[in-house]
Amino acid sequence: MSIEITHIRMSGGSGHEHIVSYRWLNPADRATGTSDKPTMVAWVDNPSNSAYVGSGFQRAEVGVVRPQYGEPFLRTFADGQWNNNLLSLPRF
Repeated sequence: MSIEITHIRMSGGSGHEHIVSYRWLNPADRATGTSDKPTMVAWVDNPSNSAYVGSGFQRAEVGVVRPQYGEPFLRTFADGQWNNNLLSLPRF
């Protein structure tokens, strides 16, 4: 299953590691929901699932970053580079 992440909620800072929850849309059935960071990281880690930000040529896939210190977090990956598309999303 593939979902589009549409909004983020931040806490305690402004970097990707400070995103605490995600609002998403399943384009297949138009279902929406909100998931906390641990749930979304585990979901994206499942090879049957994928998440992205944007659409068309602006679409960027979401992957899991595992820093040497700290908890894993999500970040977008496009054109062979990690980028900041998640941080550009509206807040909720």
